[in-house]
Amino acid sequence: MTDKFTTPSFADYFVEQRKHFNVFLDKIDQFINFKEMEKLLKKKYKKIASADGRPAYPPLPMFKSLLLQRWYGLSDPGLEEALNDRISFIRFSGFSLVSSLPDHSTICRFRNALLELNLYEKLFEEINRQLESNGILVKTGAIVDATIIESSRRPRKVMEIMPEDREEEKTEIPSAAVTYSDDPDANWIKKGKTPHYGYKAHISVDAKDGYVIGGHVTPASTADITELEKLVSESCLPEDSIVLADKGYASEKNRAVLVNKKLKDGIMYKAARNKPLTAAKRIINRLISSVRYKVERSIGTLKRGYHFSRMRYKGLRKGNMEFLLNAIVFNLKKAAAMIE
Repeated sequence: MTDKFTTPSFADYFVEQRKHFNVFLDKIDQFINFKEMEKLLKKKYKKIASADGRPAYPPLPMFKSLLLQRWYGLSDPGLEEALNDRISFIRFSGFSLVSSLPDHSTICRFRNALLELNLYEKLFEEINRQLESNGILVKTGAIVDATIIESSRRPRKVMEIMPEDREEEKTEIPSAAVTYSDDPDANWIKKGKTPHYGYKAHISVDAKDGYVIGGHVTPASTADITELEKLVSESCLPEDSIVLADKGYASEKNRAVLVNKKLKDGIMYKAARNKPLTAAKRIINRLISSVRYKVERSIGTLKRGYHFSRMRYKGLRKGNMEFLLNAIVFNLKKAAAMIE
């Protein structure tokens, strides 16, 4: 079945002889063994025919198409158009120039199928494993932080409808009241004086270069302090690595977690009432603060470069899917930029 879509034709051969200008995509093919990704996909994704009986598209070109979609900020219809229009997209994805190509609804169904099969976390881990084995990603420690991601849905304030014989036809319920939204997993958080409705992405990056090595999405009101243990587990750090975090993660429980996992404590200290920080602790805080720009820079790139300041989809499951896809393409593009 796969040969129908990926077996090279004469047209593919002649295109391959032409000079390639999209070296970014070529580099990724050099340091990532996509055959290993294909094995991982085929273990669970076993679809061989579509609903109308036609052969199903093979999973690897479909997955690589999802990567292209993220790098170039395309909608599903936009990706469909680009696959039919750009030779570089065809070359990277692995489809043949003479094969049929997936339409936007097929792309959407494939993305959701990977979610149902719980494959995104495994794909993310495999990409990072290969980056580590190639000496590109070196885990000397982790820097953790959290950022607010707006919901894809705008909440509406609940309105109380008064009886018709009353003077006031309707009265707005105070802002503390429940709000209506069709994104039920999202909720409110106030940052400074500004309220935000949505989610919070908890992110761990490696302390050396800022590759994303772990993370997940929660409702926006979730406190940072409760997520450190999960972030550390997701990061798969070697013993004696350091974990750097701001004051929002400071607690005896979190420090104990790091000790139990044989990791170095790099959590900033927080002054308590009538207990100011010692000079030594203030120096430690300044040293930790001086390297935290790496996680802030990675978060900034995810938001600006991959439009992750606002969710594309609704719900926690799809929010985590979006985070992992963005983390994969972020790490791959970062690796390509760092390799000469």
